[in-house]
Amino acid sequence: MKSTPVRILASDEPAAVEEYRAAGASPFLLLCDHAGRRVPRSVSLGIAESDLARHIGWDIGIAGVGRKLAGRLDAALIMQPYSRLVIDCNRRPGVASSISKMSEVTTIPGNESVSEDEAAARVREIFVPYHDTIARRLDERDDADRETILVALHSFTPVFGGIPRPWHCGLLYNRYRGLAAPLLDMLRADNSLVVGDNEPYSVTDDTDYTIPVHGEQRGLVHVAIEIRHDLIAADAGQTEWAERLADLLPKAAAVAVRPN
Repeated sequence: MKSTPVRILASDEPAAVEEYRAAGASPFLLLCDHAGRRVPRSVSLGIAESDLARHIGWDIGIAGVGRKLAGRLDAALIMQPYSRLVIDCNRRPGVASSISKMSEVTTIPGNESVSEDEAAARVREIFVPYHDTIARRLDERDDADRETILVALHSFTPVFGGIPRPWHCGLLYNRYRGLAAPLLDMLRADNSLVVGDNEPYSVTDDTDYTIPVHGEQRGLVHVAIEIRHDLIAADAGQTEWAERLADLLPKAAAVAVRPN
């Protein structure tokens, strides 16, 4: 007799994917892999709420930027509201950083002895619904012969490992730089900004999932944008960055080299 699969989300807990402005007419499709810091009631990470509220738990401020940007572009936005410490939806399931035992210098006790069944449940109930939703929306757009420009939104901590980071934002990519290149030039035209070119991170098949799978494998125009989270922790900063990107993204997309 088969055993009942482990479940981590109760029926009254939020779904693992949140769609905003799903009917948006824009070619842009916005994604936030780390939009929230919810933890299912059945999961004990063993860390303080103050740690969960730090950058290790979520991408601070990026959900607000995403919603405001979606409104200005009339773009659909897909977000994942559970903490990346439960499962990182921008990592391939099974790799060490998918369910991290340590984030920066913070040990995550609740992740040190996760059973195979619970790990599978985190994948099944959080990771899979989120990425299945993205894939389904992309299929629908393709079936409708709609252009899609994929933009993955993230935020990063201003200090990492005790070292301050000078960038206000960074543009990330892997094999395809066609949208990142003109957007980089446009952002750098503002002398008040320090803009990273594949900094403070870069996209790779080993360290990322969303861009390689949904952007590269489908041959879509795409870019990942990282914004330093102290700049977008409050509403005013979120508005400023949403307005900036709403102005520049269509201009950059208009001149972007398309994938081969």
